[in-house]
Amino acid sequence: MANPSTLFRFHLAISDVDRRFYGSLDLRLAMHPSESESYLLTRVIAYAVNFEDGLEFTAGLSSADEPAIQVLGAQGGIAKWIDIGNPTARRLHKASKAASSVRVYTYKDVETLKKECAGEVIHRVADILVYAVPAGFLKDLAKALKRDNHWTIIHNEGELMITVTGREGSSVASEHQTFMTTLELHRLG
Repeated sequence: MANPSTLFRFHLAISDVDRRFYGSLDLRLAMHPSESESYLLTRVIAYAVNFEDGLEFTAGLSSADEPAIQVLGAQGGIAKWIDIGNPTARRLHKASKAASSVRVYTYKDVETLKKECAGEVIHRVADILVYAVPAGFLKDLAKALKRDNHWTIIHNEGELMITVTGREGSSVASEHQTFMTTLELHRLG
C-alpha cells in the first residue's frame, strides 16, 4: 500500500512591493510521499511571489505534461508556466512553446541546470526566467515547517523575507522566526 500524502496549510500575508500586491492567501497543499520539503517550500514561495488571479497549482508531480503552477490564458492554453526544480531542456522547450511566460524556481544547483541546457534547442530561451532559492535557506525554513503554517512574506527587489509565527489568537506567546534570502535571477541563454 502506498504512503498517503501529507496535507499542509499555509496562511500567507504577502507584501510584494515590486508588483504592488498586498494580500492574504490561504493554501492547502498535499505533499506527495516522493516530494521533498524543499520542493514543497519552493512551490509555496513561487506561488506567493507570482500570485495573480487565475494562478493555480496543477497535478504537479503526477503529470509530466503540466507545470507545477500555471495561469491559463483567456483564449485557452497556458499564459504563465512555472516549474520547480531543474526541468530538462526538452521540457523547457515545450513550456516555452506552450506558454507566453516561463519561470523556473530551483532549489537545486542552478549551474547544473545551465550546463544541461547549454547547446540545446530551447524555444525563446532568452525569455525564460530562472530563480535560484538557496538550499540553506530552505533547510532552515523546513525546520519551522508545521502542518498549519502562518507566514508573513515580504518580497522587494529580489529580497525575500519570511516570518513564521505560531497560530493567531493562541493564548501561548508565539515564537517568531524570520528567514531572509535573495532570489537570484539567472538566464539560460
